[in-house]
Amino acid sequence: MILEYIRYRIPESAATAFEDAYRRAQEWLATSPHCVDFELSRGVEEPDRYILQIRWDSLDGHIGGFRSSPEFREFFSEIRTYVDVIEEMSHYEPTSVVGVGAGTSVPPTLYEWAGGQEALEKLFVRFYEIVPADDLLGPLFAGMDPHHAQHVAMWVGEVFGGPSDYTDHRGGYENMLGHHIDKAITPQQRRRWVTLLIDAADEVGLPDDAEFRAAFMSYLEWGTRLAMENSQHGATPVPHAPVPRWGWGVAPPWQG
Repeated sequence: MILEYIRYRIPESAATAFEDAYRRAQEWLATSPHCVDFELSRGVEEPDRYILQIRWDSLDGHIGGFRSSPEFREFFSEIRTYVDVIEEMSHYEPTSVVGVGAGTSVPPTLYEWAGGQEALEKLFVRFYEIVPADDLLGPLFAGMDPHHAQHVAMWVGEVFGGPSDYTDHRGGYENMLGHHIDKAITPQQRRRWVTLLIDAADEVGLPDDAEFRAAFMSYLEWGTRLAMENSQHGATPVPHAPVPRWGWGVAPPWQG
């Protein structure tokens, strides 16, 4: 990731026209596959100073990608009037010094909201008590490892923002993928897995607020559909990947 900073000094009389030019130009930044995000800020103590910050995927993505693209030509046509008043145009690399201040409210992870590892183990222990007697899922889990519930809880805990125990001690994504290869999971089995897990979540008292359950369900739908696809004979899943990390999505935790 590369940060580009462009500093301008714009007279008060030209400030409105300058900001309007960037409002038009931002369309072309936003359509570039190399642009991650951008922000134009105005000085408080010195209102004639502006800083444009653009985060690029790489230095080459900016110089070799964006600047040689049709998007750049459109972008430049909007702001070319102000090139002569640029005081600095530089690239910076982020360092390891990064943090969050006390004034920032950081929402809890899904792992924390659910009740941590104890709550997830309780969930999956109950779930795998139900599974053997189920006509669809029982055959799929025949010969199940006696610690399977704890292992799945460990996986989901890491996915939901908890410690990286599954990666550190259980082989991470590659190990979980190996449990699904050639299982030929059917759509009916996938749906039953989700249904029974929701029933177990209700039984053990997992949080039932709409925001948590929306995030919980979105992961179950995504994860089980991916597992089903990867389990088919002849499937070619991605062989190596990090354990996914799941967040709140569009509905943050309810604070009321």
